[in-house]
Amino acid sequence: MGYENMTEVQSLTINQALKGVDLVAQAKTGTGKTLAFLVPVFQRILNAQPDLAHYNSRPVRPSSQDIRAIILSPTRELAEQIGVEARKLARNTGIVVQTAVGGTRKREALWNMQRQGCHILVATPGRLQDILTDPEAKVAAPNCQAVVLDEADRMLDVGFADAIRDIIDLLPPIREVDRQTLLFSATIPRDVVHLAKSMVKTDNFEFVQTIRADDEPTHHKVPQHIVAVKGYSNWFPTILEIAHKGIEEAKQDPSAPPFKAIIFFSNTATVEYANKVLRRTTLAGRSGGIPIFDIHSKLTQNSRTRNAEAFRRSASAILVSSDVTARGMDFPGVTHVIQVGLPPDRDQYIHRVGRTGRAGKVGQGWLILAEEEISEARVRLSNLPIKPNHTIEAAKHVVGGEEEPTSPHVARYIDELNEAHKTTPPSMFRTMYLAMLGQKFGRNLRIDDVLVLLNDWSKALGRAQPPAIPPRVALNRGIKNIPGVRIGQDDEDDSAFFGARSDRGGGGYGSDRGGYGSDRGGFGSRQGGYGGGGRGGFSSGGGGGRGGFSSGGGRGGFNSGGGGGRGGYGSGGFSSGGGGGFSSGGGGGGGGGGRGGFNSGRRGNSFEDKFSSRSGGGGGGRDFGRDGGRGGGGGGRGGSRFGSRNDRSAAF
Repeated sequence: MGYENMTEVQSLTINQALKGVDLVAQAKTGTGKTLAFLVPVFQRILNAQPDLAHYNSRPVRPSSQDIRAIILSPTRELAEQIGVEARKLARNTGIVVQTAVGGTRKREALWNMQRQGCHILVATPGRLQDILTDPEAKVAAPNCQAVVLDEADRMLDVGFADAIRDIIDLLPPIREVDRQTLLFSATIPRDVVHLAKSMVKTDNFEFVQTIRADDEPTHHKVPQHIVAVKGYSNWFPTILEIAHKGIEEAKQDPSAPPFKAIIFFSNTATVEYANKVLRRTTLAGRSGGIPIFDIHSKLTQNSRTRNAEAFRRSASAILVSSDVTARGMDFPGVTHVIQVGLPPDRDQYIHRVGRTGRAGKVGQGWLILAEEEISEARVRLSNLPIKPNHTIEAAKHVVGGEEEPTSPHVARYIDELNEAHKTTPPSMFRTMYLAMLGQKFGRNLRIDDVLVLLNDWSKALGRAQPPAIPPRVALNRGIKNIPGVRIGQDDEDDSAFFGARSDRGGGGYGSDRGGYGSDRGGFGSRQGGYGGGGRGGFSSGGGGGRGGFSSGGGRGGFNSGGGGGRGGYGSGGFSSGGGGGFSSGGGGGGGGGGRGGFNSGRRGNSFEDKFSSRSGGGGGGRDFGRDGGRGGGGGGRGGSRFGSRNDRSAAF
């Protein structure tokens, strides 16, 4: 396979696992942990049946009931990726590797197992539970010698706890068939500890901590930029500008890696729409363009695997993705992670950013938000090192407004996107429009705000009226009596989607920005005008409820100090202290604590002791849950380091 040296994770885990003890290992993705559990699993199988070491000496064809090891993964993509690595390792041996994941044809997977047999089964928990409980499947593991849980915290996050426990109950008891358990997890919250306690031999296991106490997490090392755009209609021009700048910078610096980006959206419909539009621009053009791929839940597993492999092999490319690739998937050489729209939560933002800057490589993160989303972002993404970036010209232009873009390249991007939108089925916009209403809202972002942004985008596209919202959806989402919002069923054909257009409509995707009210103060002037009004002016200071976006005001301005309760966007806001700025340091976690620790010499007297000995005195030994940084500790090497939010005191 071409490997000469072990990674740090492999050196810390493989030798321990080869001793035969159960293992709970805290390890990040992208550190070589796949081989860290595959090597011990293969060795355990070969120790029990040495003749499998050579393909030609395989005595009898294995059956679908000859499973020796089960490897569980939270996602189809990660399971397929593990399967590829396992088959490489199995080459020229008699060991047979099979995969069984959701979203693919169950019958085909069963046929492969029944025809070829199976020694190692890599699966997602839901599909494996289905197979093992189906008497017609004729798949069993009466001789299972090893169980691996990869990304255990992620499996629990997405609700696989019951499926995992059912699978373990379907295996022979450990007292009858000795079985090794290897559990790998990036974080060790309480639910992972409870799961481990139910699976490992509590009197014969080791906890291996592969994340150093002083190891700064990726989302603290990678430069992160936030771009506040005028509206959703600025999304694609902003993406084009960031991408073209990245491509050009790589060309100008021979030592820099080629531009390679993952663009995350929070729902499948938006991924499909963005992929369709971006592929029709010069970004993907035949003359100097780069490949653009997509991955989302509506693709078949074969298509997802094919696109993932193509992106992985590409030196320079773009992957437009939903959150199916946010964790676990290893894509080498990603230089940019671009998140569009509000991430569903803090953890997902961090996992997405973690796709770049891996294995010591350079990377940068970008977050594109409408100005209306900034206040909610401050709540969801507090104390993260995100800094405002004002260099993107496409973010500042009112797309669909009366004024021409002042920047020639922004005008060019908008022209390209005009043509791209014309050739995109209007039904895709309607589907995306409705999907956006299903996102997570908050105290500082209401569904009314998103409807304004969506309808402005629809208008900028030249549409005569926004898509209709089905009555059932409107009822479920609490949408009623909002000026400019249509509730009903669309009966228009696609040809009516694009309304009358000007040549470039003053720099926007078609007609000017009129309609649905007046200027941006439409829908009953909810949003206020450019100088003042309900939310305060966009440029001037001013006394709107939310304050002006450029100066002071109720919540603080975006660019100048502004003593608003939330701090300003430039000073006192995202970059400095004030009322909870994005980059200011927070209070910091409580007091010190002894070193103790997972890898310290002292050995605990109970199962929990092995996990608690590192925590600091401030928070107590077992306070390492999901909100770890809140529980005491941050001293020395102590503290509640092992939760998925162990960075509460970090700057945002």
